[in-house]
Amino acid sequence: MTKPLSDHSRLCIHTMTTKPWSLHEAIDGYAAAGVPGITVWRQHLEPTGAREAGRMLKDSGLEVVSLCRGGFFPAHTDADRQKAVDDNLRAIDEAHAIGAPLIVLVCGAVPRVPLTTARAQIVEGIVSILPHAASAGVRLSIEPLHPMYADSRSAVNTMKQANDMVAAIANDRVGVTVDVYHLWWDPDLREEIRRAGDSIFSFHVCDWLTPTRDILNDRGLMGDGCINIREIRGWVEEAGFTGPIEAEIFSNEWWAGDQAQFVERIRSAYLAHC
Repeated sequence: MTKPLSDHSRLCIHTMTTKPWSLHEAIDGYAAAGVPGITVWRQHLEPTGAREAGRMLKDSGLEVVSLCRGGFFPAHTDADRQKAVDDNLRAIDEAHAIGAPLIVLVCGAVPRVPLTTARAQIVEGIVSILPHAASAGVRLSIEPLHPMYADSRSAVNTMKQANDMVAAIANDRVGVTVDVYHLWWDPDLREEIRRAGDSIFSFHVCDWLTPTRDILNDRGLMGDGCINIREIRGWVEEAGFTGPIEAEIFSNEWWAGDQAQFVERIRSAYLAHC
């Protein structure tokens, strides 16, 4: 049985979890609450730019765990696929500017592009940006999304598919993200986590509410849903992952409230349920 966490030393919060806060407010709020890690979403860089954001983050003392998000490689035309590659190259530059060692890839899907074709385009896209990622010292992490997003957000929907891509690309800068919200249902999850081993680059937590009122923005605080988060944490730790545990909670309900109080609830739920 996986032991409860005894402190907050591995806790990281995504800026999208506290979406109403600016990057400056998130930095101040996380630091004041004793949250050591931050994952920055690209839209939170826009008001200041990546260079100024990097300065703020460096001065804060927070650990920049990753940048979200790259990806969205599939498209109907070569021109649109090139636009996606160009955007990912910019994301790599942004990650380097803010000191993020990792970019999480939401790999993309397009209606009427067959999933097998989309997956081939994803592999091709990742391979095309790898040289720039290597020169910037940035790793790339494929995040499988729940199958309900297979139409327009990601053609990568299981750990097996992500692991197969990592094996095909065969570059130690490419790994996988385990997000309990997307993967908790998979009967092969423990086996595929074991298979991933040291290619697990990040671990995201929240909970699955019943009923789910919005397929994107109704995720639960850890412990409010049906996912055995601590068990899955045990599996990723058995596989060798001991890095940050990242709270990524998209929630219209929580966004409507006091974000400082929400951060305190995250801290409590992290110890109780992760």
